[in-house]
Amino acid sequence: QVQLVESGGGSVQAGGSLRLSCVVYGYTYSWYCMGWFRQPPGKEREVVARTYIGGGATYYADSVKGRFTITQDNAKNTLYLQMNSLKPEDTAMYYCAARSSSTNWCVSAIDQSQYNNWGQGTQVTVSS
Repeated sequence: QVQLVESGGGSVQAGGSLRLSCVVYGYTYSWYCMGWFRQPPGKEREVVARTYIGGGATYYADSVKGRFTITQDNAKNTLYLQMNSLKPEDTAMYYCAARSSSTNWCVSAIDQSQYNNWGQGTQVTVSS
């Protein structure tokens, strides 16, 4: 059974930084499309960033380009999201998601319905 466990959320002031972590349990940490999504209060869940564990297929939402970076540590089975220059509009519950896939499939995977494994989420609150 695949399990994703996020951590690293918290409360920061605008302009601050946080690093989210997503540890992957229960399967071989390769050949997976992995994404970070967020859900602001009262809004739909949206993709923030995505990458392919085998390499490539990196994507960032326009709203976070230049501020957020998605990385991976295969030795630790961990996906990261480094978030810099945080803004109040970044306030949301952040989720890690995964789906076993090919690279070609992953390059189009930016909708939550395309992922079948989810973590429990970690809250990020940015104050002005």
